[in-house]
Amino acid sequence: MKKVIAWLKQSNRLKHIGGGIAIGTFADSDYCAAYAGIGVAAALELKDKLWGGKWDWIDFALTVAGVVVGRLIRIAICGK
Repeated sequence: MKKVIAWLKQSNRLKHIGGGIAIGTFADSDYCAAYAGIGVAAALELKDKLWGGKWDWIDFALTVAGVVVGRLIRIAICGK
C-alpha cells in the first residue's frame, strides 16, 4: 500500500485524478466530459513539456480515468 501511495504522489498524480473526477462530475454529458477531460489532460502535459519536462502518458491517462470515474459518479447520483 505504501508503494501505491508513493507512486500516486509522484508528478502530482493525485491532483490529476482529482481534477479529472471534478470535470467528469460537473459535465452535463458524456461528450462534454470527454472533450473537456482530454483537452485539459493534453493542456497539462503540453505545459509540462513547454516548461522543460517530458510528456507523461501516465498523468494524461490518470486525468482521463478520473473523468470516467467522475462521470460514473454523476450518472449514479443524477441518472444522467
